[in-house]
Order: sequence, then C-alpha cells, then structure tokens
Amino acid sequence: MKKVYTCFCTSVIHEGHRNIIENARKYGEVTVGVLSDEAMIRYNRFPTLSFEERMQLVRELDGVDRVIVQEDIMYDQIISRIRPDYVVHGDNWKIGPESAIRNNVISLVERYGGELIELPYTYNDNVKRIDDRIKEKLAMPEYRRKRLRQLIDIRSLVKALEVHSGLTGLIVEKTVVENEGEFDQFDAMWVSSLCDSTAKGKPDIELVDMTSRYRTIDDVMEVTTKPIIFDGDTGGIAEHFVYMVRTLERMGVSAVIIEDKIGLKRNSLLGIEAEQKQAAIEDFSAKIAAGKKVQLTDDFMIIARIESLILEKGMEDALKRAHAFVQAGADGIMIHSRKKEPDEIIEFCDRFRVNDRNSPLIVVPTSYNSVTEEELKKHNVNIVIYANQLTRSAFPAMEQTAKDILKYHRALEVDERLMPINDIITLINEL
Repeated sequence: MKKVYTCFCTSVIHEGHRNIIENARKYGEVTVGVLSDEAMIRYNRFPTLSFEERMQLVRELDGVDRVIVQEDIMYDQIISRIRPDYVVHGDNWKIGPESAIRNNVISLVERYGGELIELPYTYNDNVKRIDDRIKEKLAMPEYRRKRLRQLIDIRSLVKALEVHSGLTGLIVEKTVVENEGEFDQFDAMWVSSLCDSTAKGKPDIELVDMTSRYRTIDDVMEVTTKPIIFDGDTGGIAEHFVYMVRTLERMGVSAVIIEDKIGLKRNSLLGIEAEQKQAAIEDFSAKIAAGKKVQLTDDFMIIARIESLILEKGMEDALKRAHAFVQAGADGIMIHSRKKEPDEIIEFCDRFRVNDRNSPLIVVPTSYNSVTEEELKKHNVNIVIYANQLTRSAFPAMEQTAKDILKYHRALEVDERLMPINDIITLINEL
C-alpha cells in the first residue's frame, strides 16, 4: 500500500481532524505524527494534555495505522525517515509564517516524487467552540500559573517581553516569526512596574497602587494565555508582601520578582546616581520566607532580584546574597546590571552555577543589549526578560505622529507609517 503521512498538534480531536484521517485513508496506509511538547510550544501552541495523552487520543482514531512522534515543526526528519507517498494537510497553511512549513514539505517530497494533498480547512461553529474552549482552558489560573515552571523544564531559554495593557499582551501572545526554517515567539509576559507606571503617566516610584496594577494584570489575562511574571518592586514590608503573594497566586500569575532594596523605589538603571539602599540579607530573606509560607500551590514562584552590581557593591556581595536568598526559599535569582557589556552578568552566572546547578537564573539585558540569547544559554541562564522595549518603541512613534499632524494640519503625511485599522481589528478577537 501507499504510505500517507499527516501531523497533529492538538490537545483535542474534532471533526476537522477526523476529516483529515478519512481522506488520507483513501490514499493508503495512514501514519500520524504527534508534535512533541517542545515543538508545539515553539509553534505557539501550548498543550493542555500531556504528550502521552495526546498520543493516545490519536491512537484511538479510526483509520490510523501508526502513530509516531514528530520532534520538529519542519518535516525534514520525518520525511527522510518514512518517505511517504503522500503528505496530507489542511489548506490553512498557505499564508503567514506557516507557509514556510508548507514550502518545506513541498521541497522534500518533490525530491523523490511524493505529493502534498491539501484539503479544505474545516472551520464551523462547532470547531470554533472547541478552539475557544482550549484557549479558555489555557487562560484559567490553575493552568496558566504552572506554565512558567513547565517552560523552564522544556525550553533551553524562556523569553519574556514587557506588557502594560491588553493590546500589548495580544502582541506578545500572537507574534510568531519564521526565519530560515525556524519558528520563534515569546514564551511569557513581564508586567513591568516602570512600563505600567509610564502608561499611566506616573513616575516609577511605587506610586501606582497595587489595585491599579492588578487591574493591568486583569486586562492582560482577559485576552491572553501566556504565563505572567510580575514586577513586584521591593514587595513592601513582609506583612504586606504575603498578601501580594496570595493575590497574584489566586489570579494565576506565575511568578513575582522582588528586589532587595528598601526605602523610596528608584529605577535601578539610575544606579548610584540616585540614593538607593539595599535591604539587609536577613531582612530580605525573612520576606522571601514569609511569602513562601503563605503559598497554597507549588506552581507560584518568588524570584529574588539582586541589586549589588547596580549599586556597585561588588560580585562577592551579589553571590553571597544569591545563595542566602535561595536558602530562604527563593525559586530563582534575577541578577541586574547597568553596564554596557555583559561581562559581570556572565561572571555572576558562571560563579553562581559552581554551587547551584538548578535554581533558575533570570537576566534583563536592557543596558548590555548586544548579548545574544545563544550566549546567555551557554552561561546557563533560564529566563531572559526584555523589560521595556514595547513602551520605548511606542513613545517616539506616537510623539512623531502628533508632531506631524500639527505640522501638516492633516493626517495624510503620517498615514503610510500607521498600522491599518483592519489589522488592529483582526488582532483583537471577538467572542
């Protein structure tokens, strides 16, 4: 018999998948590949079931002769391995980043005379309802909260981008790029104190109260599914921090990062140019321990941000604090620097890993922005946060638009650099 291959990347089977199998069966023996968890995440589809459960869903389908693992989004390894006579897929991958996968399949099967068969994509009210339920499940607190830990286990480097509104959350949620056969996306969202304050026209001095900041989280959560890392500034006094932990955990936030400073909050990138004081190791350790004590799940993470390099207290102080904070219960360490080169960050990571191989390391390459993600991986960094780039890119663009409208007394001159309103409408989902 002829060999037929198709691949599923889903946590639920609906009539569209059954239609694929039914039609594939007409051409020969059907092998179905199930995309691995890591490949699914790279493809911007976080699984709601375990890999084994997804495999079992496909095994139980009528018309499936064999089920195998597809380890990569591209089909090179699979087609080289089984050389199918036919590859069957829906026709929904002809445009957008997914077209690169289609082109990959066509080029591979043409080499030996194979054929791609494309079927009309099944989309109706029932399929839409199932897709919406999957998204809602991913957005639920109990699923979203644990996702950061899952990503750290699966991904060699977790990438987070700042958000400060529902719209910026949608940008992080939906932006996927294809480059030379590789798909990439952001894994998580960083709700920055600086950017949240800036969006409200307020200084970054913990002036925006927590009720307002929780509202920002709500706005983001209503339209997204990706895990959220919350910038908790200093966390306040320990007696207040425990309530922050309970609230964030209940909301479904994955992690809070608090910095080891006391007094009026000033932005770290000001360094010693602004008066900033570090908390005593014992006091900050006690705050971490208090936060861990009130947690109700193992999913939520409290991450300690160390300011020693920012305040020029030296590498030894930074390392001493890092190990003490882990001992106190911190689920990870964020090391901060305002140097233009990544040297001291790399030194810290290497030296920290001598005695601690497991605690997640988080970095924020705002000043030392020449460092690549590949370099960070080599030094065992687990999470990279791009902490303010959306805010910093939006402000000059909006300011220039305002100036040009005033200059030309109309909007024609600015129109060519504006996003079409239809594209914005498409970005925002309707129920």
